Amino acid sequence: MRKLRFALFGNVFQAKKSSSVQKLLCLLEERQADLQIDEPFYHFLTNDLQIAVPESARVITNDSFDADILISMGGDGSFLEAARRVGDKGIPIVGVNMGRLGFLADVLPEDIETVIRQIYDGTYSVEERCALQLSYDHGTPEGYPFALNEVAVLKRDASSMISIRVDINGEYLTTYQADGLIVNTPTGSTGYALSVGGPIMQPGSRTLGLVPVAPHSLTVRPVTLTDDVEITLKVSSRNHRFLVALDGRSEKCSEDVRLTIHRAPYTIKVLKRPGQSFFRTLRTKLMWGTDVRE
Repeated sequence: MRKLRFALFGNVFQAKKSSSVQKLLCLLEERQADLQIDEPFYHFLTNDLQIAVPESARVITNDSFDADILISMGGDGSFLEAARRVGDKGIPIVGVNMGRLGFLADVLPEDIETVIRQIYDGTYSVEERCALQLSYDHGTPEGYPFALNEVAVLKRDASSMISIRVDINGEYLTTYQADGLIVNTPTGSTGYALSVGGPIMQPGSRTLGLVPVAPHSLTVRPVTLTDDVEITLKVSSRNHRFLVALDGRSEKCSEDVRLTIHRAPYTIKVLKRPGQSFFRTLRTKLMWGTDVRE
């Protein structure tokens, strides 16, 4: 039997996950897997859920970890946080859905045993998902400047819209008058961008989306771009400040800063089981094409 290394991450808000986590830990211990657990999740398991963690398990205290597979237990938010922690390590991520929709975290708790067997049998595939990188013309973004889903610029108050000038590879596109603008990857096309009218993009399509949030014009529609472009944003607002959000992690920014967004120099690897497909997930998770009259 191959000895595989697993990194285990998860959110610390769902006490109902105890039986699923215990099952996973037992399966990995039976196979004598090398197990590492993210520190906050480790304390949640041992202190809050009173779960017996294998004595051989090591605690991850920073981002200096390596593994063959990373398992994220939670929802899509937990998956995105795991992707942030993985960064350019190239570790495939599998998400066990302990939340509601679970588009990225698409493994049901009852399928954990099957997934572990498939991992050891090698009967899985790996999809590579592009990420975005954000930079400022002066200063640097707070924290982690990469996003798997989207980079969004948004107004800070509820009273007035913002103006967002967009240049593509140095060429002027337009100036959006809106509550915000989303630059999304194909992975993010089924998230925030979809909720404000953006198109769904197939993973691997090498595209990016420009999706305005509540634009003040009926002639403004989402735009799809190739993912090799450089997108420059210049924002002006009544209070001279706006928000920048990367996969939901937001920070304040002043209007004198110009933002540049382009494809990150690495991809995020997502583990896919046999028989899984993007279109099947669309049908089952988003009820795509379902006729409610039936």
